[in-house]
Amino acid sequence: MSPINQRIGEALSRIRTTRPLIHHITNLVVMNDTANVTLHVGGLPVMAHDVEEVAEMVTHAGALVLNVGTLSPDWVESMLVAGRQANELGIPIVLDPVGAGATQLRTTTNLKLLRSLNIGVVRGNGGEIGALSGIGGEVKGVESIAAPENPLTAARTLAQTYRTVVALTGARDIITDGERVFAVNNGHIWLTTLTGTGCMATTMVAAFAAVERDYLLAAAGGLAMFGLAAELAAEKAHGPASFKVALFDQIYNLTPEQVAAGARVVELEG
Repeated sequence: MSPINQRIGEALSRIRTTRPLIHHITNLVVMNDTANVTLHVGGLPVMAHDVEEVAEMVTHAGALVLNVGTLSPDWVESMLVAGRQANELGIPIVLDPVGAGATQLRTTTNLKLLRSLNIGVVRGNGGEIGALSGIGGEVKGVESIAAPENPLTAARTLAQTYRTVVALTGARDIITDGERVFAVNNGHIWLTTLTGTGCMATTMVAAFAAVERDYLLAAAGGLAMFGLAAELAAEKAHGPASFKVALFDQIYNLTPEQVAAGARVVELEG
């Protein structure tokens, strides 16, 4: 077993033991699903959005998720208030730039969050990461329909510009801090048949970031576990609906030993 896989398994053990609170300011479409995924991986979810309480709530959190899927000015202000408090306390922030590149509002809002806050991990699809990096890519609605010609260049550029870890998810996930690069080869095509699976993956990354301060490893661990759960779920499912139920069951039932053995994570050179 590789040292990377061993550390991923150890991180999952810490999630299950410590049950970190994951504070979400997230979108209305997937709020229930991301709360359940947080529970199934071993954390505790809270969806607190009002500016009057977010700074107080984040003080209890192990990680903060900022997801711009259903934007509103009030929620953006809450994200900034919660994010500043998280930065002050050293609590990791995971940004999901849903639909960046689809509209000017989504792109500028995500860039504002990146410029205003110290973001630990950005988890997005190829179109979103390409748009934010300036390398290129195309988003329709919230779906990536054209990734950058060189996804690694886009991810690395964004990581270096904002001193963050970038996790670009797709058929093969690419994760980089601007220097080191991991690839995650776990996953299944049926993840594309459900809305919100990217948001669920972000929540998994946040749970790992709450207990593992090497955010490159945390992102790889969260994505590998999510992808492995999808692979196992697909073996038992007959279509998108049964796949979703099986996916949640697999996330809940996977052991640290199984994740360490089944994670297909490689470190890339150059």
